[in-house]
Amino acid sequence: MTIAIGFEGSANKLGVGIIRHIGAKVDILANVRDTYITPPGEGFLPRDTAQHHRDCILAVMKKAMDQAQVKPEDIDVICFTKGPGMGAPLTSVAVVARTLSLLWDKPLVGVNHCIGHIEMGREVTGASNPVILYVSGGNTQVIAYSQHRYRIFGETLDIAIGNCLDRFARILNLSNDPSPGYNIEQYAKRGKNYIPLPYTVKGMDVSFSGILSHIEMVAKEKLPTGQVTPEDLCFSLQETLFAMLVEITERAMAHVESQEVLIVGGVGCNIRLQEMMEQMAKDRGGQVCAMDERFCIDNGIMIAHAGLLAHHTGYCTPLDKSNCTQRFRTDEVYVSWRED
Repeated sequence: MTIAIGFEGSANKLGVGIIRHIGAKVDILANVRDTYITPPGEGFLPRDTAQHHRDCILAVMKKAMDQAQVKPEDIDVICFTKGPGMGAPLTSVAVVARTLSLLWDKPLVGVNHCIGHIEMGREVTGASNPVILYVSGGNTQVIAYSQHRYRIFGETLDIAIGNCLDRFARILNLSNDPSPGYNIEQYAKRGKNYIPLPYTVKGMDVSFSGILSHIEMVAKEKLPTGQVTPEDLCFSLQETLFAMLVEITERAMAHVESQEVLIVGGVGCNIRLQEMMEQMAKDRGGQVCAMDERFCIDNGIMIAHAGLLAHHTGYCTPLDKSNCTQRFRTDEVYVSWRED
């Protein structure tokens, strides 16, 4: 039996999770999160987000340990997000993980944020060897496993889909509570008229910045006149972006001959995205493996789980190499715990 505590703070969500591995069995003992929410129309700055994490990390950690009913001596390994993400928030959380490693005399494991999402998704859904659509505020990638690496088959050429949705929410002055993407999803459910938007798929890659510029122009020109509604704009943006993602995911499924799609990352909570992907997979005789907000949205439990998988194979992050990095690609990680 091995117990790990995981710290996630790569963006505006601070998460602390505690997990227990007993052989092949996985027990989630605690999954606590606190989100930094800014006023409508505003994004979150790295400095302010880092301050939020510093202010509440000890309280979140105590709550997680109380829920899990564990003490420092019960924990075998401390895991933290090494990257990718926003520099200041990442560092503020890593400092706490390093300090606890020294205080409690526990090994430290730095985790790739994207790998955390993937491994948590595989565990929760039971997906065996899926094509993975990773969609979040900072990342958009289509991924499949091969020879101890998660290979990137396609990705965004500019901004991530979550960033695109967040920025459009700011244009409409939508609330950031609980998240801009969630509120766009609710508006889109009431939209009825599709407004044509650019559709930018380039091979296996996608581009969102031009679509965002176009829909911003439409909003400024037609919203004041009543020619379009915010609901129609949200509906049109979702349908266009998600259709692009379905296209490149289907192409990857055909290439690797997979019948499963695993959707991970915060945008993966979107029910409409899940529906569109489900229809595509069904037409191919496949299935979609999706999760709810407990595991789609950034959380500490995914970092604890992925860190513990690596730790079981003997991996440990030396203190002098526990620095964070804003750029840490999914395919850089050697996936030692999976067998080909």
